[in-house]
Amino acid sequence: MQLIDVHQHVIPDVYKNELARVGVLGSGENPWPAWSIPRQLELMDELGIDAVLLSIASPGAWFGDIDFTLRLVKTCNETMAQMVADHPRKFGAMSFVSLPDVEQACKDVAYALDVLKMDGINLQSHTGERYLGHPDENELYAELDRRRAVIFLHPQRPPARNMPHYSFPAGYTELTFDTTRAVTNMLYNGTFAKYPNIRWIMPHMAGVTPFLLFRLGGLDDDPKIRERIPDGVAAYLRRLYYDVAQSPSPLALRALLEIADPSRILFGTDYPSARNVEKVMRDTIEAVRTFDGFDDETRRNVMARNAERLLPRFARA
Repeated sequence: MQLIDVHQHVIPDVYKNELARVGVLGSGENPWPAWSIPRQLELMDELGIDAVLLSIASPGAWFGDIDFTLRLVKTCNETMAQMVADHPRKFGAMSFVSLPDVEQACKDVAYALDVLKMDGINLQSHTGERYLGHPDENELYAELDRRRAVIFLHPQRPPARNMPHYSFPAGYTELTFDTTRAVTNMLYNGTFAKYPNIRWIMPHMAGVTPFLLFRLGGLDDDPKIRERIPDGVAAYLRRLYYDVAQSPSPLALRALLEIADPSRILFGTDYPSARNVEKVMRDTIEAVRTFDGFDDETRRNVMARNAERLLPRFARA
């Protein structure tokens, strides 16, 4: 079966070098993983992955200096666009925008989609002190809605302070929790209802969102919030897209099927960010190929056809 991976990352030297200038030497508690375009292409061939959607993602482009962010966003987007131009049948790419500057972010959208011809926009679960769905960002969401843009959401370590210390690396839990916070914030603020044409890809099955359906359904019982989500929580969750990167245990896939339209489930691996990443990639492929909750038609859709319908570049390829 054809295989399209919508959740792979690149870590170009220009990104690493610029972040080193502000003291950032990796993502979260982890140093940069080994990555190169040649190895990425080799793995695709080894594992039978036909095409991938690239993003840079975590830790994003905002480090407290908007001028730095503006330069970094432009450079990274042009670098990714060149990667796609060099490998047009293998790669698509999602662009950064210059949040928290909403006006500039709208200009970045126009440049990325109209000039660079990128496939969509990569938004972080939060930027600075604002989670996605914050009303201050509505101008950006309105522009994305007007364009029917595809948005790839990616989590960041949360901005919580003065928390008790735990012993394990934050990536085991906090990234999935941060995705869930972003989804919940957008539900609470009515973002999905107000901007229905945005096509959101939620990574890692939207974190723990599938397991919180009962709790999140409590939003439907609050009259003030229900005005913002008139169709109800379950309906808006069913309209989102979900990738299975680092998530496809049978238990999690069954939970995802409780909230997701099967035509909106996408394959993803999170290369090269996962620990023991090549094993994770192989395990993810095997999990999707053998999950007994998918019939053959659904499996083909998850592995490639849903991505082709969402992303025209892959359908043409």
